[in-house]
Amino acid sequence: MRPRKDDEAFVDVLDVLLRDGAVLRADVIVSVAEIPLVGIKLTAAIAGMETMTDYGLFEKWDASRRNAAVSRRQCARSKPDRDRPTFDELDVGSSHKGTDERDNVTQ
Repeated sequence: MRPRKDDEAFVDVLDVLLRDGAVLRADVIVSVAEIPLVGIKLTAAIAGMETMTDYGLFEKWDASRRNAAVSRRQCARSKPDRDRPTFDELDVGSSHKGTDERDNVTQ
């Protein structure tokens, strides 16, 4: 069987990776002359945020981001809109009646 390029395969792998997740673990030992000097233990979890929170990862981060968003919305609702221009000041929704009259005056 010859290898072939399949564009849908990458999408399928990405879908499974985001939905189910993957954990990568690596142990690295740096040694010189067979004398171990540095040990490194690496663990990486790769998944979609919904999967991460389902497994209990990033729970504090997710909760803090959601609380910040709620407080921003509540703060925005409580502030008066005095600093914002009104629709009349922006000429939003105004009709274009009289534009022909102004054009005739300038000509």
